[in-house]
Amino acid sequence: MSTNHSISFDNTESAFAYKKNAELKNAHFLFSAMGKPWLVNLGLKFTPLAIKWQLPFTTPVIKKTIFQQFVGGETLEETAPVAKKLGAYQVEVILDYGVEGGDDGETGFDHSTEEFIRVINYAATQPNIPFMSVKVTGFSRFALLEKIDELMNKATGTLMKRYLSVIENLPTAEKEEWHRVRVRMLRICEAAAEKKIGVLVDAEETWIQDPVDALTILMMDTFNKQKVVVYNTIQLYRHDRFKFLRDSYEAAAERNFVLGAKLVRGAYMEKERLRAAEMNYSSPIQADKERTDKDYDDAVKFAIEHLDIIAVIIASHNEQTNLTATELLQQKNIPLNHPHVHFSQLYGMSDNITFNLAKAGCSVSKYLPFGPIKDVIPYLMRRAQENSSVGGQTGRELGLIRKELERRKLG
Repeated sequence: MSTNHSISFDNTESAFAYKKNAELKNAHFLFSAMGKPWLVNLGLKFTPLAIKWQLPFTTPVIKKTIFQQFVGGETLEETAPVAKKLGAYQVEVILDYGVEGGDDGETGFDHSTEEFIRVINYAATQPNIPFMSVKVTGFSRFALLEKIDELMNKATGTLMKRYLSVIENLPTAEKEEWHRVRVRMLRICEAAAEKKIGVLVDAEETWIQDPVDALTILMMDTFNKQKVVVYNTIQLYRHDRFKFLRDSYEAAAERNFVLGAKLVRGAYMEKERLRAAEMNYSSPIQADKERTDKDYDDAVKFAIEHLDIIAVIIASHNEQTNLTATELLQQKNIPLNHPHVHFSQLYGMSDNITFNLAKAGCSVSKYLPFGPIKDVIPYLMRRAQENSSVGGQTGRELGLIRKELERRKLG
């Protein structure tokens, strides 16, 4: 049973208890560097080339700095000590095989599928890894997703009606190719259901998202009857996603399955706006941050009001959002560790949120990517870029780290 506590995200003693003095000083150095946009821009241009050209000292430097801060290890097994350390503070783990893109061939897609299943099997042996994440683009050709999405947008009716109509009318070769994609997804979800591990399906770009949504809902309809196995990721920086959440809820109620919903703000904003401008269509992105925040908070409230049918993961680095969610739970006399409510933040960021939520009795995790350095470089570059922006995390992270260094008399 959860005990309600007054939650403060300013408590740096709880936030950084898991970090040794040397680790805290390293984090201070890294976030200080990321606070210099010119240095980050230089790194964004130089680092991928240095890795590609195998320049000396590049890998050791990256591994000791940005990789160590944001990644669990190069192999699945290397994540074990990180997960164990987090578990000591009641923080769980979402495992993410951080390889992006790669071989578009069928052999490569089959290999990715086996890797996802291997992650599931490993997670099932660990005491505090209840979730893992997958990208449909890891086992499906991007151009095929793009074509299906385009055809779905030309069709009429509900998401599932449009999806079924398009798949039925695909050319034979593409219909067979999509069948293989469905089988891969099915195998992943079957393994997860058997091992009692949740599968979080990552969001993709808007121009391939519709078939991803449809496929994920089909998996929920199969596997989320008695328990929650499959979660869809809903990006609230899109102005249509709060409606999509409500529509998904109605589908779940009608079909009698639990809707797994991981709520995020979003990850492709600049790419989305640029493509919309270049191709002369209306941007799918909210007009401003305030509208994104409003839709996000409305989505959290909607989910908490329908916990009988929705299992929600509040994946946010916004302090007010997390605080509002816990206050809403307390107002409704819902335990902070209700089985259909989970909080999550990226590993290496917002420790003040994660560890203070855990201390208060919330179910909370760190999203922990792993993979060879050369393969997780795109993920690391995004972390560096978002932390260097004026509206990014750097100032807040740095202030909290300095406060804790001073508390420990190390400042």
